[in-house]
Amino acid sequence: MYAIIITGGKQYKVEAGQQLFIEKLAAEEGSDVVFDQVVAIGDDKKGLQFGTPLLAGATVTAKVLKNGKAKKINVFTYKRRKGYHRSIGHRQPYTKVEIAAISAKPKRKPAARKPKVEKVEVAETPAVVEAAAETAEA
Repeated sequence: MYAIIITGGKQYKVEAGQQLFIEKLAAEEGSDVVFDQVVAIGDDKKGLQFGTPLLAGATVTAKVLKNGKAKKINVFTYKRRKGYHRSIGHRQPYTKVEIAAISAKPKRKPAARKPKVEKVEVAETPAVVEAAAETAEA
């Protein structure tokens, strides 16, 4: 069974037991995280289920293994013939998680009830009767 989740503005295809690096989450190491933005779930028995845009009631549970920073990348900018150059570095923060479980339990929606419509009779007033008579004569 696999699922496609959204976290950090990106989509990931995940399976139970898989470890992956995602954008940094505000969670401590060893804690559990629940991803409720599930786009699709694939299963051998039920096939592929898609949401519109998300599957209602589907969740993916993961355990936070580590919070850290990626390797440093160096960025060098310059403007030719102006004597301007600048070198900076960047380390992207990440969270390493291990997928524990994928749950595809749909939330039960209450049955839609049709409102009862009562038939209302219109009382005929003398003005309505006169207007109808004039329309019929013309």
